[in-house]
Amino acid sequence: MRRRTFLAVGATATAAAGLVGYRSRSGESEPIIPYAPVGDERLERRDSRARGRIVDFYTAVPAGHGTGRGLPVCLVLHGASKTAADFPALGLGRFLTDAVRRRKPPFVLAGATGDRLQWRPHAGDDPQRMVREELPRWCRERGFDTSRIALLGWSMGGYGSLLLAETEPGFARAVVALSPAVREGDEIFAAAPQLKGTKVGLWCGRQDGLLDDVRALAKALPEPPAAGSFEDGRHNFGYWSRCLPAGMDFVSEALRR
Repeated sequence: MRRRTFLAVGATATAAAGLVGYRSRSGESEPIIPYAPVGDERLERRDSRARGRIVDFYTAVPAGHGTGRGLPVCLVLHGASKTAADFPALGLGRFLTDAVRRRKPPFVLAGATGDRLQWRPHAGDDPQRMVREELPRWCRERGFDTSRIALLGWSMGGYGSLLLAETEPGFARAVVALSPAVREGDEIFAAAPQLKGTKVGLWCGRQDGLLDDVRALAKALPEPPAAGSFEDGRHNFGYWSRCLPAGMDFVSEALRR
C-alpha cells in the first residue's frame, strides 16, 4: 500500500494554548474558527481500491490526546467544492479540540476525498464503499476505535452521510447533516425509515435554497431530529462553521460509551 505523510501537526504548546473564544474573519461567508490548538492532525495519501486511485486521507486528534489510540471516530464527508486536503484550513482540528475543552468526551475525525460523485458509485469509482470499508480499516491501523462511528457532512457530504446511514443501518450511531443537498421525494426521503434508531442532527440556514427540502426531511424522519436548528445563514462555510460546535457536541455525546 502506498502511503506518504505530507502533513503532520503535533499537539505542541502554542500561543493559542489555553485560550478560549473564537477568531472571526471578516465577511459573512468566511468561517469562524475556534481559537484552540490543533492536536495530531495528518494528511496522508492512501491507495483506495474502492475508488481505483490514490486519495487524500485526513485524521485529527484533539490536542492533549496523543495519537488518539482507543478514541471513537467521526467520519467527515466533504461538500462538492472541497476535498479532504481542505480540512486543515477549514479548522476542523480546532473545532475538535474546542469541543473537548468544553468538557465533551474526546473522539477523532477522519475523512478522505470522494470528489464530486455525491458519495455514490459511478463507473467503477465507489466513494461510498471507500467510506464504509476502507476508512474504518485505515482508522483501525491508527489504533482508533471503529466500533463507535458517527458521520458528519455538509451539502453534498450531508447527503452522502444520510445516504450511507440509510444504506447501512447500524453503521453509524449518529449523523450530522449540515444543509444536506436533498430534494423532497429523492432517495434520501424514500429510504428515511431506515434511519430509525440512528440519531440525526439537521442544520440549515434560513437563506439557503435548500431550506424547505431540509425542513421536509426533518418531518419525514422516522424519529424527530435529535439535534439541529434553522437559523439565519446561507449555503457556505461561514454558516456551517457556526453550526459545527453544536454538531461536534452532538457527535461527542453520541459516541460516548
